[in-house]
Amino acid sequence: MSTLAAVGSHVFRRYRSVPSLLIAIALVATVALIGREPTLAGAVSNQALRLQKVTSARIPVDIATRANDTGLYIAEQNGVVVRYDTVSKARSVVLNLTRSTHADAERGLLGLVFHPGGRYLFVNYIDSKGNTVVARYAMRDDNTADVSTRTVVFQLVRNEKSVHNGGSMDFGPGGRLFISTGDSGSGNDPKRLALDPTSLFGKIVSIDSLARDPQSAAPKVWAIGLRNPWRFEFDDEMNLWVPDVGQQRWEELNVAWAADGSGRGANFGWSAYEGRSRLNKDQSAPDHAAPVYVYEHGEDGCSIIGGTKVRDANLPALLGWYVFGDYCTGRVTAIKITGNKVEKKKVIATNAGFISAVRSVESGEVYVLSLGGGVRVLRSS
Repeated sequence: MSTLAAVGSHVFRRYRSVPSLLIAIALVATVALIGREPTLAGAVSNQALRLQKVTSARIPVDIATRANDTGLYIAEQNGVVVRYDTVSKARSVVLNLTRSTHADAERGLLGLVFHPGGRYLFVNYIDSKGNTVVARYAMRDDNTADVSTRTVVFQLVRNEKSVHNGGSMDFGPGGRLFISTGDSGSGNDPKRLALDPTSLFGKIVSIDSLARDPQSAAPKVWAIGLRNPWRFEFDDEMNLWVPDVGQQRWEELNVAWAADGSGRGANFGWSAYEGRSRLNKDQSAPDHAAPVYVYEHGEDGCSIIGGTKVRDANLPALLGWYVFGDYCTGRVTAIKITGNKVEKKKVIATNAGFISAVRSVESGEVYVLSLGGGVRVLRSS
């Protein structure tokens, strides 16, 4: 029985933790999605919006740009970083990691980010042994990664059947590189790692990405209590936005404000809590930061895919709003948060496919990626 044969109330619930890099589902579903454009759900503050297709990629999972470069750098789950030139429309291979990783369920190339200034490329992937690897490459003048400069800056030993791998990276306070890890558990955080301050699982950790001394680059735990933070970001004010993929019932968005330390020392509650609901009663998180936004599995979806705070001046009606997707429904949603309260919510688009990332790039443009191959940008109509 194929995976898609079970489509209904259980197929995504069974795999929602991926968030859900289901190669089998994505490839089969692509047949139905080819040529199908997202349905726009309406205007925000009278500004009409559209998702415009820019290019296609093979199972795209992340996107980044760098200063003084007309290229979009796209991470494909099979292990290839490709560059799409927005001017010439040419495509080229930046880095090929297919011998180092394998796209299977939650494995493969999971994320990429450039060091500020664009001199170095960082990639986050799961190696053939199931371990998390973050490697740094110097960029050449021809916009390719110099493989001779490869330096592993972070490694987390997992196991061959590891899940909840996180995979996101961003530069934040102090110019350090921040990495999300996930709890590496099958369900209910069986090893109780997320709230363990001595473990690197279920965390956001930070490293000195350019340190020559490995000891000085040793990871430091920044925030704890996360299940599978597939995508997170620091906004321009250094507020930390962390969507966390839920388990049985709740999807959540956590925000740690810059005024409160940008998440340093924060406890987001998993697995004592899922969303705002008590879960593992043997786990204690009395001072945890409750999510600012949650939604229950159902019509709204079952796998939150972050997510970015909008700073594109061409989208004035959405400035300061947080935009995210849901893998299960293909919805793109915007919410306006003041303090810790959601003031407004608007569904921007539906039928956007199996959404794998919603990202802002250097220019501020917001891109929505889907496993069916679509790389789309949010525009004003």
